[in-house]
Amino acid sequence: MRIAIAGAGPAGLHLAALLRLRRPEAEIRVFEQNPEGATFGFGVVFSDRALDFLAADDPALHAALAGRLESWTAITLNHPQGQVVIDGIGFTAIARLELLRLLTARLRALGVEPAFGTRVTPDDLAGFDLVVAADGLNSALRDAAAFGTSIRELTNRFAWFGTTKRFDTLTQTFRATELGAFNAHHYRYAPDMSTFIVECDAATFDRAGFAAMDEATTRATLEAIFAPELDGHPLVSNRSVWRRFPILRNARWSVGNTVLIGDALRTAHFSIGSGTRLAFEDSIALAKALDVHWGDVPAALAAYEAARRPVVETLTAAADASAAWYEDFAAQMALAPIDFALSYIQRSGRVDLNRLARIAPAFVARVRAERPELAA
Repeated sequence: MRIAIAGAGPAGLHLAALLRLRRPEAEIRVFEQNPEGATFGFGVVFSDRALDFLAADDPALHAALAGRLESWTAITLNHPQGQVVIDGIGFTAIARLELLRLLTARLRALGVEPAFGTRVTPDDLAGFDLVVAADGLNSALRDAAAFGTSIRELTNRFAWFGTTKRFDTLTQTFRATELGAFNAHHYRYAPDMSTFIVECDAATFDRAGFAAMDEATTRATLEAIFAPELDGHPLVSNRSVWRRFPILRNARWSVGNTVLIGDALRTAHFSIGSGTRLAFEDSIALAKALDVHWGDVPAALAAYEAARRPVVETLTAAADASAAWYEDFAAQMALAPIDFALSYIQRSGRVDLNRLARIAPAFVARVRAERPELAA
């Protein structure tokens, strides 16, 4: 089989490696429109158990990642009226660029050289048996009409920065200012670097005048707003422009011999830290389906969708619920800190208090002490 993969992000690189390992006789080509090493963002985060699937399905990658991850076992919420720590909820993180370098080096070691700086169209790939669109939100291979593509943007604005300030845990800082409410998602992804995502609602964005600010002024304004958390450390920019998060869905996962994976297939709001996990899991499921139905592309694509769609829909429903909570985070800030924390941790609808008591006993003990009516 001749297989073309558009996109050298986590989904495309991982899929190419898995196929090379399972079917070394196949011709596998990877095309990436950007130069090697060109990426935006800083760290990517996973829940502490989100990578467990790799231990079984890709132990070599799991082992390679293990020594590079930053890890911690709590969430810290900085509310305007006080701090709440939610124990027992662990995460790991790695620099996005380091992850891509690791995946690229692994693929090269397997004998597949990605074609960086190469943008391809459907016509360019007409001779391949299978075309995999792993080229992200703005996929050049995904025909919107054919795939039933829908994209809607959330109303909040966010900007993705880094900082040299090291944070001990995944931290959420909520700040009330004369301009309006701000939120920062911040966590370390290297010993000396952290991700720092700033979010605000549309009204705050307009009052602050961010639309008319240049990047340096925006950065300085946000450094002042979050000065207590940054503790004298600067924000670091890398295409750190204001964005609205796009919710992407596709009614059809494949059309003909073209199939979607990763962010070309669907997006999941960054607040649940599952985007890269979903990309890896897509690549594993597609590689398995192709291996079982080798040479029968329609059967393989049907098996891939049948296996993945229920899982993806469950996770995207949780991501959408989390995104909806953030769209209204300014109103949530009116709650007392412990009520705010409880609303936050239950925002996706998947965690009840009894389950949470097993995971985060110290936090639940505080909830029940301050809210005895919830003690049952």
